[in-house]
Amino acid sequence: MGARQIKINESGFTLVEIVVVIVIIGILAALGGQFISAPVSNYIDLSRRARLVEQAEMALRRMQRDVRHALPNSIRIDGSGQYLEMLNTVAGGRYRRYQDAGAGDILDFTVPDSGFDVLGSLSHAPTLGQHLVVYNVSTTATSGNAYAASADNRAVVGAGSTIDFINITPTYQFAHMSPYQRFFLVDQPITYACEGGELNRYDGYAINSTQATTSLINPSLVTRGISRCQFSYDPGTSQRAGLVTLDISLEEAGESMTLLHQINVVNTP
Repeated sequence: MGARQIKINESGFTLVEIVVVIVIIGILAALGGQFISAPVSNYIDLSRRARLVEQAEMALRRMQRDVRHALPNSIRIDGSGQYLEMLNTVAGGRYRRYQDAGAGDILDFTVPDSGFDVLGSLSHAPTLGQHLVVYNVSTTATSGNAYAASADNRAVVGAGSTIDFINITPTYQFAHMSPYQRFFLVDQPITYACEGGELNRYDGYAINSTQATTSLINPSLVTRGISRCQFSYDPGTSQRAGLVTLDISLEEAGESMTLLHQINVVNTP
């Protein structure tokens, strides 16, 4: 009986074949990466732009809210256009000018007065530390300027004031009547400052301070990445509202976004 012979077939890849496959895979990966990288890069750029727009709009909305609550004719901007200031109003109403059948406490402009009736009612009672302002018409003049150290239109709210009656302590004689019998309650100045690539909001400094690039207190960050910031203000006239212009540019990783926002300001005192 003859011996059996078993034949085994061996198969595999040669080194040349492996190298060719690696080269082909590398070429396909490079081509595929080019198709993928562009959409990913565009998505990252779009996200960055959206974030910049959101930051800028948030800052502008906050500034707009404060400007709308500013005491009439109290907005002022320094020479560089980097500082925007205003006196913040917390309430306002109309004072009693005439008695009703001999009754009612009027605001007397002929002598120092200690208090007056509010026509209607305030939303909440005034608090100590607030100031009462009547007929504010300027940020620079000696008369009708609530910023002035010896202001003739700003008094201190006294204890015991209610939503219907305001005490004035010490007694005070206002220099000018409001044509619309209007008064405003202010608590503190607000300043927006562009400094060091940031937009900051400051709550308060001495109410009789001059234009404010120093002695600012209580800072809070509004937004970072400020590459350009310019404020301007047109006070308008008695027939036309004032206009605040906010021009802000934000930058991140080479991406820049500029927003221009204008706010109408009603300056009727």
